[in-house]
Order: sequence, then structure tokens, then C-alpha cells
Amino acid sequence: MAEKTIRIGFVGVGDRGSYHLDSALGIEGVEVPALCDIDDSYLYSAKRWVEDSGRPAPNLYGKTETDFERMCETEDLDVVICATPWKWHTPVCLSAMRNGSHAVSEVPIVLTLDEGWELIETWKSTGKWATMGLEGFRNLHLLQMIQKGVFGEVVHAEGGYVHDLRLVKFDPEREPWRLQDSIDRNGNLYPDHPMSNIFPHMDINHGDRIDFIVSMSSSAQMLNEFAALYYGSKHPHATMKMAQGDYNASLIKTVNGKFFTLNFDTNTPHPRNFYRLTGTKGAYWGQRYSFSRDDLIFIDGEERKAGDMLPEYEHPILRDYNPPERTAIRGHGSGGRTHITWHRLVQALRNDQMPDWDVYDSITSSVISPISELSVSQGSKPVEFPDFTNGEWKSRPPLKLT
Repeated sequence: MAEKTIRIGFVGVGDRGSYHLDSALGIEGVEVPALCDIDDSYLYSAKRWVEDSGRPAPNLYGKTETDFERMCETEDLDVVICATPWKWHTPVCLSAMRNGSHAVSEVPIVLTLDEGWELIETWKSTGKWATMGLEGFRNLHLLQMIQKGVFGEVVHAEGGYVHDLRLVKFDPEREPWRLQDSIDRNGNLYPDHPMSNIFPHMDINHGDRIDFIVSMSSSAQMLNEFAALYYGSKHPHATMKMAQGDYNASLIKTVNGKFFTLNFDTNTPHPRNFYRLTGTKGAYWGQRYSFSRDDLIFIDGEERKAGDMLPEYEHPILRDYNPPERTAIRGHGSGGRTHITWHRLVQALRNDQMPDWDVYDSITSSVISPISELSVSQGSKPVEFPDFTNGEWKSRPPLKLT
């Protein structure tokens, strides 16, 4: 893969951005000419990481919140990686695309329908794409089983972002923007991680598409109770009105008659994540949305462990992935020694291709959030979902990852 040098600029090199930076630095033939962050401690720490890897010192940006625009205008980059608070994801992507670079954003890539359409129009006019190309697919072994017909025709899936984040929301040094979203918004605010399973498993935008969404939220109590418990009943957050219901469930129907249930819960003491899939021949029950050997598979009444079926259905991408050994990747991520989605992103850039998560899939995934908000605000009425592919979903084949 080292025959073509890939030049990457990073906007946001804090907790998550540093993880992406360290992943990139472990790949041969990747250069990092530019870094951007408004926090000097993150910026200069990232600069040292680049220099310690044996690469030239990068140019630094971050004088203002919009200094990423100067970086995109000045630097000759193949791709810009965005790992900032949510409100900057679309502006960073648009700036990169309009200045001759592709863009990869952390989740979500857009916050509104208008932003989604603007990204598509900019891609069509510039030829530069913007995707959530590092999201990856979390259960490739299950995808292999589905595409081999183990479960028959998939009719329903259920998952979600179920992750107790109360401590994170009230920590000003971590991600305070998460708390602000809970104050201002009410819907299914974090759809992208579970969609990395559900979309390929149900052929969304690849032979099927989302038709409409019905979304419902519970009352909002837990954040006020948490603030009162930890900071006292007189703390502003103990009585402040929180828009986000403690639990949101969204029912999402497809044009071909399938549907999936998407859950969102970051406010309650709850086990983290789960994933279930139902087909005409059987079902899959997982404790998380990534593969575990102890997950259960039911085929016509027979119960089996997922690990017992792995020798027959191991996905070739994972079977053949054998990157060079390295120390653990730093920053907010898996803590592992490899990052397969980073290798696939670099490979796609070298082949002048789009990443596995393409423009349509990325925007469709993130737009679930504002549409769920609209449904909640209308008393949980169904809300039609736009076709960002403009009909191309009918002819786009199911994902065959090689």
C-alpha cells in the first residue's frame, strides 16, 4: 500500500482526534502536513506525536474557531479529518471539499437536512466527497452470515446508542457540548454507531431505503436528579429544564416493508448497547453491536453460539487483516493495536475510491437525528424520509466488502 503518499490534515486533535492521528501515524506512506485545534495543549501534543514518528513538523492552525478554513485554503491535502464538536462537522467538510480535498468526519456528519443536501451538492459540483469513512462496520461476521442466507430474509433489527454518559455530560474538561444537546434537543441524537450495523444488514441505500420514521421520547428526569445528587439541589442543572427525554425509541420503516427499532439512552444507569436481528429463518441476539463469540444464533428453533459458526462464516476482510505490530493506539478509541477502518480509508484514497461509508450512507445515517426530533415535536407522528440518492438506491447493489 505504500506506493502512493497520502497527505492528511486534522481538524480537532483532542481526545478522539488524537486517536485518529495516532492511527494514521502507524500507517506507512501517510504524511501529516497540517494540524488544527483551538486548544494549544492538544495542538502541541499532536505536533510532538507527528515529530516523534519521524515525520516533518506539521504546520499549525487554531488562531480562531474557523482557522480550519485557512488550513484548507493553504495546504495541499488529500483528505481532511474532522473530530470537533458536532456543530463544526459540516463546515469543516465543506471547506475541505471547496478547496480540493476529500473529507472524513466523526459522527454525525450533518445536523440538519439542509446540511445533508449541501454536502451532496458540493460533492457533485467539486468531485470531492465527504463521508464518515472511519465509522466502519461493526459486525462483519454477521454480515457474512446474512449475505450467505443463514437468517433468510431480514425483516427487523434492533439496536441503538445505549451508554450512560451522565458523568461525561457534566465534565467541563471532556465533552460539555453533549449536555447542551440534552438541554436544547429531543430525539434520537446518536444514530450513526448502530447504523453501521443496521444499514448493511438491511441493504439501506443498496436496494432499499428508509420510507418514514416514528419517534417517541420519555420524560426528562435523570440529568436533573444526577446534578442534584452530585452538585446539590441548588445547582442550576438540578432544576434546569432538559429537552431530551431520558429514553428515545424510533421505529424506522423501509420502502420494501422491513423496519428497525433504534434506541437512544445516555441518561439512565443501563447496560451498554445491544443488537438483535430477525429473519425469516432465524435470529441473532448480541450483547453489543460488535461481534462476540458468546452471542446467540437461533435457526429454526436451534440455539447456537456465534463463535461456533465463525469457522464457516468468518469474514475474509477480518480473516486476512494482518497489519504490522505496534504499541497500543493512544486517544479515545478501542485501546487496541490496530484500526482496520484506517487502513481501508488509506487504501481507498490510494485507489481514488470512496470509503466503505460513502456520501449517501453517511448523510442518510446522520439525518435520522433531526427527522426523529421532528417526529417527537409533532406528537410522534410519522415523518417522511428524503431520498438523498435521488433514486439510485434501486440499482445500487448490496455492500460486498472485499
